Amino acid sequence: MREVVSLYSWRYARTLVYMLQSTEYQVWPYLKWYWRVWDFNTVMYRRTLVVSRPVRLLLSVLYAGMVLQLMVGVVLMAGWWLYGWPVWHFGLALAASYPIVWAHLVILPLVLGSIFIIKPKHRRAIRQSEQLFAAHPGIKLAVAGSYGKTTMKELLVTVLSEAETEDVSEAESDDKGGTRSEDTSEAKKVAATQANKNVALSHARFARTLAGDEDVVIIEYGEGRPGDVTRFARRTHPTHAVITGLAPVHLDRYKTLDAAARDIFSVNQFVDPAHIFVNADSADTAKYRTKHMRTYSSQSALGWKISRVKLSTTGTSFTMSKPEASKDKGKSRAKQRLKLTSGLLGRHQVGPLAFAAAFAMELGLSEQQVAAGVAKTQPFEHRMQPYRINGAWVIDDTYNGNLEGVSAGTALLRDLPAKRKWYITPGLVDQGRDTARIHRHVGEFIAAAKPDTVVLMNNSAAEFIIAGLHAAEYKGELRIEADPLHFYTNLHRFIAAGDLVLMQNDWTDNYT
Repeated sequence: MREVVSLYSWRYARTLVYMLQSTEYQVWPYLKWYWRVWDFNTVMYRRTLVVSRPVRLLLSVLYAGMVLQLMVGVVLMAGWWLYGWPVWHFGLALAASYPIVWAHLVILPLVLGSIFIIKPKHRRAIRQSEQLFAAHPGIKLAVAGSYGKTTMKELLVTVLSEAETEDVSEAESDDKGGTRSEDTSEAKKVAATQANKNVALSHARFARTLAGDEDVVIIEYGEGRPGDVTRFARRTHPTHAVITGLAPVHLDRYKTLDAAARDIFSVNQFVDPAHIFVNADSADTAKYRTKHMRTYSSQSALGWKISRVKLSTTGTSFTMSKPEASKDKGKSRAKQRLKLTSGLLGRHQVGPLAFAAAFAMELGLSEQQVAAGVAKTQPFEHRMQPYRINGAWVIDDTYNGNLEGVSAGTALLRDLPAKRKWYITPGLVDQGRDTARIHRHVGEFIAAAKPDTVVLMNNSAAEFIIAGLHAAEYKGELRIEADPLHFYTNLHRFIAAGDLVLMQNDWTDNYT
């Protein structure tokens, strides 16, 4: 009964618009979500509707339409009851006043507008952007992979843009005193796609912002369906590419990790393999790398060796070193040594940081510039972002959405000291037919980190994570939360000084 009543609630219109907004006004995801819902009063509980001008217009149309529906239904029913209209008028009255009719009618203008107005306009913008990218003389670096793309892009922007110049070497002095050599390296002019805007239309809008004199243009490639990376590369004409790793994501579209990997590595059809850099810490990339591609990892990056890695809740530090070229064959070569410190958290950040540093030096930046640039890198919002509550450290990694991220996060939780450790997750979305297997692995990763308390949300992934915890013989406390929003907003009531809390993954309202 409650489910039926929710269809006639005044809140129903806002819920429909919220669902459209949450699915980015895509018709099929909206319809799939709509038909999954029974009680519409329970839909909009984790987030709220962002009220913009189009939203106000759509709400006005919805409210007017719903009122009109009810009026038509009342008139038809009154005519049948009072004036003996034919019985089919009664059925028509019920149909006219049934909210599901309006739920589908509201998407009609979206469909028509998308087909006849929006899509043609977008196609023109994309065609124009291809010409702009092709004519650009700078390095065009594509960033592709299942995870870590936005982080890699922001690291490169921060390090390559570092303009600080300092005294970098002190020459051997004679009896009269020493001389100093001043660094004249210049920072690169860098442009990059914004945030995680990584699809064709975003690339087209980005292309229009380019001045044409950038030294480096960084373009993040999203992958949502087979062929995406191939299409992006064909349109943006990359000269270099970095592949950040492979993980089982978007398997509802790609079906298998192999299909996703082949799409991501299709960038080698457009870029010289010697200019493709691959994350070797991602074991699944080994199958798809060619011998001419260059690699980076937490052990080495573009010929630099990595050592002395130190982790804390406030950042990561490590040393990069490599032999300097020697003019005399008989003499041993000295080592270049570079000590780097970043505000990013976790051993999994060492490889990307080292790549950004090594790549910057290959482009002509000095060691001092690179060290200063790396020192400026900080966690991005909801990506291993630490903050304090009640004397406890909370690491917010809720933007993470793949198994590799879970592995990196649980490894960090294991490595950092704390009086009591918490791990909180709702699980991963878009895992397709591998959902059960992947979430059992999630449970095993969690158990290996040995948190004192694991908090799961009461959803379709929980049973599989629990199975993984049991298989790995997890001995700590397990909590299942029925109301995620209440738990997250009251987190401060559960934790205490000295605790370490890792929150991973997000589970939006359109997943069950």
